Amino acid sequence: MGLISAVFLLGVLIFIHELGHFLLAKYTGVLVERFSIGFGPVLFKWKRGETEYALSAIPLGGYVKMYGEQPDEEVDETKAHRAFNNKTVFQRFLIVFAGPFFNFVLAMIIYAAIFMHGTPRYLAEVGGVSEGSAAAKAGLLQGDMIISVDGRSVKYWEDMSGYVQGRAGQPVLLGIDRGGRLMELTITPQSVTDKNIFGEDVKVGRMGVIRGQKSETVRLAPHEAVVEGVTQTYNISVMMVTGVVKLFQKVVPADSVGGPIMIVQMAKESAETGLVAFFGFMALISINLGILNLLPIPVLDGGHILFLMVEAVTRRAVSIRVREIANMAGMALLMGLMFFAFYNDIMRFFK
Repeated sequence: MGLISAVFLLGVLIFIHELGHFLLAKYTGVLVERFSIGFGPVLFKWKRGETEYALSAIPLGGYVKMYGEQPDEEVDETKAHRAFNNKTVFQRFLIVFAGPFFNFVLAMIIYAAIFMHGTPRYLAEVGGVSEGSAAAKAGLLQGDMIISVDGRSVKYWEDMSGYVQGRAGQPVLLGIDRGGRLMELTITPQSVTDKNIFGEDVKVGRMGVIRGQKSETVRLAPHEAVVEGVTQTYNISVMMVTGVVKLFQKVVPADSVGGPIMIVQMAKESAETGLVAFFGFMALISINLGILNLLPIPVLDGGHILFLMVEAVTRRAVSIRVREIANMAGMALLMGLMFFAFYNDIMRFFK
């Protein structure tokens, strides 16, 4: 089940990625000779117009073959205007960037669909109060519903707790609904040291309350869901890029890097949880794939974009020899990263 889920997930993401390259190549007038998904034995192959389409047995790879794509490729004069390398730097940038961009767009669409379908959110109900805490001293009781913080209306626990965490040591005015009786209480969240998502020590505000169990399913209108989908994709992208930086800064441990085995395991777990969880995981991996491909490593889209930036500045294409050396170095680096991630997966499995 896990392997099938992972193959389906990665197959969809690779198809969307290559579709981005394909559509922008067509849009800019480049002759696309072949659009292929997968590797191994070819299952289906057909030609429509000037492009051959192919689907292979193992859908874990893909490519778009464009006319005049290789720097040393001979180009027929009658089709020179259709060659990839004869397009402007900006047009080639659009084609290369479209692959990762489509991965981000897919994530936005998935998240928007999830928000339209509905997501469970806990209400800002006090489920318990710790003895001697700031909440106990302020007079908060189990069952109290927090309806505002410093005059701002709140309904859900995450909104309330997020605000309070950023007010360590500062008085906060809480609006309370206690069984239909409205009141206000002033509380000063205690400053405590906690770990953020990257394992760093941070100071946060704590009231000393436990979340209640009341929740409701929130369904957004289409236009609201689109905005939230874009916001969610942006926030996760920033978090992932920050994570990569923290990895090089040795804040995030190197053994946290996961590879194919982790993806299979997480795909299995999300699929068993339900379709919403599975597609949420797909959106997460789609963002991951988009960011990975934008890294300035030769053989990746980010490496091609780097070459195009050099060409735009110097007005000269990067030489074939430099490209070959850079691509070999990039491939070696990628293989090393893949081996390292696979090694981490094995070690994690035995632990």
